[in-house]
Amino acid sequence: MKSQTQATEPLAINIAEFPIRLGQLLKYLGIVENGLEAKSRILNGEVLVNDEVELRRGRQINQGDRILIGKTSYIAQKTGS
Repeated sequence: MKSQTQATEPLAINIAEFPIRLGQLLKYLGIVENGLEAKSRILNGEVLVNDEVELRRGRQINQGDRILIGKTSYIAQKTGS
């Protein structure tokens, strides 16, 4: 039985071209409405990339990177993969 604190399987994010900046990715996912909101959430330590807190909005996200925002986990993959 899975514990409540255990992360769920990551949701696939289908991206046509890599790399994509973290702030752009948050907007693409609809998590934030604009760059200012993305910057705020990132600087507040709300976003993890590959299990590490990421504080750079311009962080380059590549295929296979794992992003955790709140309790939702995502994995970046190329469209058609």
